[in-house]
Amino acid sequence: ALLCTSAAAIGLLKWLGRRQVQQKMEEARRARDLALERMEKAARRFKQENPGTQTAYVLSLTMVELAEKLKEGSLSPESVLCSYMGKVSEALEVTREVNCVVDFIHGCEDQLQKLKKQKEKGLLYGIPVSIKEHINCKGHVSSGGMVQFLGQVKEEDSVIVQVLKSQGAIPFVKTNIPQTMINYDCSNLIFGQTLNPLNHQKSPGGSSGGEGALIAGGGSLLGIGSDVAGSIRLPSSFCGLCGLKPTGNRISTSPSTCSDRTFVLAVTGVLGPMARDVDSLALCMKALLCEEMFQLDPTVPRLPFDEEVYTSSRPLRIGYYEGDGYFMPSPSMKRAIQQTRKLLQDAGHTLVPFAPPKIDYMVDELFTRGIFSDGAAHLVDCLKGDIVDPNLKPQFSIYRLPALVKRTLAIILKPIVSIDLPLLSNQHCLSSPLSQAYRTEFIAKWRKLRLDVILCPMLGPAFNHGYAGKLFAATSYTHLYNVLNFPAGVVPVSTVTRADEEELKHYRGHYGDPWDKRLKEAVEGAEGLPVAVQCVALPWQEELCLRFMKEVEALAH
Repeated sequence: ALLCTSAAAIGLLKWLGRRQVQQKMEEARRARDLALERMEKAARRFKQENPGTQTAYVLSLTMVELAEKLKEGSLSPESVLCSYMGKVSEALEVTREVNCVVDFIHGCEDQLQKLKKQKEKGLLYGIPVSIKEHINCKGHVSSGGMVQFLGQVKEEDSVIVQVLKSQGAIPFVKTNIPQTMINYDCSNLIFGQTLNPLNHQKSPGGSSGGEGALIAGGGSLLGIGSDVAGSIRLPSSFCGLCGLKPTGNRISTSPSTCSDRTFVLAVTGVLGPMARDVDSLALCMKALLCEEMFQLDPTVPRLPFDEEVYTSSRPLRIGYYEGDGYFMPSPSMKRAIQQTRKLLQDAGHTLVPFAPPKIDYMVDELFTRGIFSDGAAHLVDCLKGDIVDPNLKPQFSIYRLPALVKRTLAIILKPIVSIDLPLLSNQHCLSSPLSQAYRTEFIAKWRKLRLDVILCPMLGPAFNHGYAGKLFAATSYTHLYNVLNFPAGVVPVSTVTRADEEELKHYRGHYGDPWDKRLKEAVEGAEGLPVAVQCVALPWQEELCLRFMKEVEALAH
């Protein structure tokens, strides 16, 4: 009787805890719906106050064109904000269907009034900007898709938001993310699953997936995402956008975001821009790398944007590889590199074969243990009392295993499979000196070949839903450059062809194991969807990286 009573009490407590979590989620969803309704009303009001707004014309302009017209005064910030708020609001059905916007930054109306009083027009004067959910905005929540952070309203803007505002930009919405942001799908149990606007059966990528979906759907020109393992580059690839992961600390990440409170990282997390073209990324970087940022965050090195490097036309010496030796690229990934390499050669650049050194060691020892340098203990602790999203469960079920069970499984499975074993080892990371040694080796190889930049595959095309959590190791193509802390950008260069789909039927990967089979299943059915490449430069050379991206973009299109 005592045992039965105890079991019933425990069951009741669990049920009450779960119900409490569900109520907090429901409150957050109601707050989201009210915010979207407020945006819809504001858009209608702006439209009434600005009856002559040429919405279609405004939405057709590139960000650089729009910035020029705003600066010369032929367009007003009100008309542009009205057009983009209207685009999101008119497409509210689509927004709800794709599910990419989670909050309306109501302070955008105050920012609009402040712009009228500014004596000087900043580089982003009047440009509407979308912000990834976990980045702090005054008066708003940054939950990271986790219930425990709901209700914690931020009292100040993060440095990057302050700098955007000082340059005249208007942050106007926050976008969806996956729970904990350690998954490259885009789903959490608070706000739900975000879909790819190009194909609703596909993921938009993650963790900056809401940004990818909104920009690809035409609801934003410029978004700010974050990247620890590819979280800017993956959604850019899946949604056909351009995205830049800068060198760590080139752009301020202060104050710390909820991702910093969730992981104990030995891999540098960064913030960076996502947009429809490379010029937009360059304009954003030029605006951010200003005196305001250096003043607000003295830890950021005073390196203003080097326009001369970005606009240079000298021929480049480019290293390239078609596969990293860890995960075999999909047929469209490989073709994208082959075609881009030929275009660059024909344009007068020198292409040199390159092979990343010790890729297995980098993935297993440096990245996986680096991103979970405490054995994922803090992450597991953050999700206590929360309900784990189904897309995260394949990963999380490993993280939460007791240390003894992890070590036993690692020993048993080691002769059978190597991928993802570090997640089972539970060894704490000592990767800082090891990462430095690997970086030194990588740079030595780079310099021996006298390279300027590297062209390499970008994971894609967009995955079918439910596969990202089962293929964490497939991000080897992106997280290499997180371990190295090199700037890396993504440029769409092609689309999946019928021939790619036919070739995919014969894909076996390197080992023909369950992970290779899953990758095949993840990318199938993608005909017509974007395929991207990755462009890489040495640390602190974002301008050269962007210049290379611009060259690839021009040749591909």
